[in-house]
This record gives sequence, C-alpha cells and structure tokens, in this order.
Amino acid sequence: MSKTLIIGAGGVGRVVAHKCAQAPEIFSELMLASRTKEKCDAIAAELPRPVSTARVDADKVPELVALLKDYKPKLVINVALPYQDLTIMDACLECGVDYLDTANYEPPDVAKFEYKWQWAYQDRFEKAGLMALLGSGFDPGVTNVFTAYARKHHFARMDQLDIIDCNAGDHGQAFATNFNPEINIREVTARGRYYEHGDWVETDPLSWAWTYDFPEGIGKRKCFLMYHEELESLVRHFPEIKRARFWMTFGENYLKHLSVLENIGMTRIDPVEFRGQKIVPLQFLKAVLPDPGSLGPLTKGRTCIGNVIAGEGKDGKAKRYYIYQICDHEEAYRETNSQAISYTTGVPAMVGAAMMVKGIWHKPGVWNMEQFDPDPFLEELARRGLPWKETFLD
Repeated sequence: MSKTLIIGAGGVGRVVAHKCAQAPEIFSELMLASRTKEKCDAIAAELPRPVSTARVDADKVPELVALLKDYKPKLVINVALPYQDLTIMDACLECGVDYLDTANYEPPDVAKFEYKWQWAYQDRFEKAGLMALLGSGFDPGVTNVFTAYARKHHFARMDQLDIIDCNAGDHGQAFATNFNPEINIREVTARGRYYEHGDWVETDPLSWAWTYDFPEGIGKRKCFLMYHEELESLVRHFPEIKRARFWMTFGENYLKHLSVLENIGMTRIDPVEFRGQKIVPLQFLKAVLPDPGSLGPLTKGRTCIGNVIAGEGKDGKAKRYYIYQICDHEEAYRETNSQAISYTTGVPAMVGAAMMVKGIWHKPGVWNMEQFDPDPFLEELARRGLPWKETFLD
C-alpha cells in the first residue's frame, strides 16, 4: 500500500521495523535509516522480508532531503532522538511526505519538552496537504487515545486524570535505563509539573509519591509524580479536565544510583572542560552505561501503563474508571528481540502509521493522538500485540 521510511535504529526502531514488516498489506516497501547503517543492517537481517537500509544524519536537513527524494516514501516514522523532530519535519515539508513521531521536540541544551515548536508547524503542513501525527508511542500516544476513548464511551465530563506508568520488570543490572539513557535521565531529573484548575504547578524532582495497587498480580508499587508531554495536549483538547497528573514507578536501587550520579554532576547537560575538550557529562555517562538494547534478553516481568479517570458518567453519576495495558518483557523479546519498554512504544508507532497509510486517520495539519476517533486505533492495537482492558473502580 505504501513505501515507508523508518528513521532510528534503537530498540524502538527495531520493534517498528519488525511490526511493519509483519504487515506487507499495509507497508508494501520499507527502508530503515540511521546514522549507523550497520545497526540498520543488523535489524534488517532479523526481518521476515527484505528491507532497504541507509545511512542518514537526522540533524542535517540536506541529508534527510536527499534520502527522501531518492526513496520517495509516503510516510516517515521518526523514532530517532527528540532533538531531531524539527529537522525531520522540515525535510518532510520540503519533499511532500507525511510525518509521525513518538515523542515531542526537546532542545538539546535545555531539559524541557513541550509541543509549541511542533504545533507551530500547523499552517505549513496544512497548506502543503501533509499530515504530522505527534506522540504515537504509549505515553504519549496510547494514553492520549485511552483518554479520548473514555470520553467518547463513558464520560459526559472528565474531572481528574492520572496517567500511571509501571515497569515491574527486572534486568539484573546495578544501574541501567530501559531506553536512551540521555533522554531517560533528563526526563527523570527534571522538575515535576501537574495541571490543576487552569494552572501548572511545579514540584521538586521526584518529591511527590504515592503507592498504587496494580492489577493482575503486579501489586503495590511506589509511583512518583513527573511531568510528561501528553498532559499538555490533553488539557488543551479536553479543557473540562480540572486536574491532570503523570506518575511513574522507580525501584529504590535506580533512585539511589541516580541520586549519587546527580550529586556528583554526572547528569549535567551543560559542557565541561576535560583535557582541552568540551564534553557533556550526561553524554559521557550514556557512553558507559549498558546499551538499552542489550537488556532485552535479561529483562523479566511486566509493564502496566494506564489511565485512572474520574468524572461524571454518561448516566449522570460520578464514576472512577481505569483503562490499562500489561505487556510481558519476555514475550516482547521473543517476538522482536526487544524488551517491553521498546515494544510498548514501537507497536503504537506502527499502528498510528497504519491509521495514516490506510486513510483512517488522515487530514492535513499537525495533530495529537486524542484528536482522532480512538476506536479503530485501539482495535488495531490489540490485534498487533497490545491488548488492553478497562474497569470501573467505584
């Protein structure tokens, strides 16, 4: 049905390539590109059908444009670094190609992510007749669609939203991150932020916590309040929401190591002088930490990501509702050679791309996931490996 270019050959890129390759009726031709072509070649060798590979520096618009003009894809799936969103969007505009990513733009020199930079592309994409779908991962992504689904089917009004991300897996390493260490640590060490009654309230990093009892035997886990990008778009598109928060679980061992690294300056993102060269401590730390891609065969356990929503039901009564998805690390690895963190991001990227390619979700402009009909996405999500469940709590 379409030629698709995947940019990025990390754990998520591997999952996206596997899942797209499993659907030749949707993705008729595939190319995988990254700065390191050897990584692309290694992933291509795992796939059930031939996939082209290429080298491209996603920081450089001319290189991206040259690749797009040569390959002529219908869609670019961007699973590179968030720093590279804008250059890839620029290249798509120049070449007339639709765009999808899994995380919003983040400037390299400031640990801050927000949608304003990408939302500013709305007029340009609309005038070009092109579509950009932002945040088609799990959180953001599926959590946005969960919210839209709850509003469509169960709520006359949503008052409170809590997005809760639990990784109950164990990789046995002293300290490692389940996705890009630089992005992960920037996110975790940033100040917390939540939305309440029309204002954003800031907290010290990881200073707020609560215990949540997760379903299906995962049990009670301590969750910490963080800021996450989907909150920004959700309160914009569902202005009825009075309070929106994001929570993530962390083990004591992870927090202990992170605290030490932060205290000695290894999580800094500003350059320091070392033997006559400028280096960024966090980038050096990334180089010495375990590659997240190496954790796949080591990780056991499950993830559980979902939304707890409170408000007025369509019957006029107060309701509390939970919609969630549980993914097994070992099952994800058996299918795609990646653990569940990459799997739960890569599968929604493939499903969002399928929605666009098939024309189910397609209109010119720049859009967030919750702005489309949630039903076909969630049906395809379950069919492609991430079945979800819902329950009323009260």
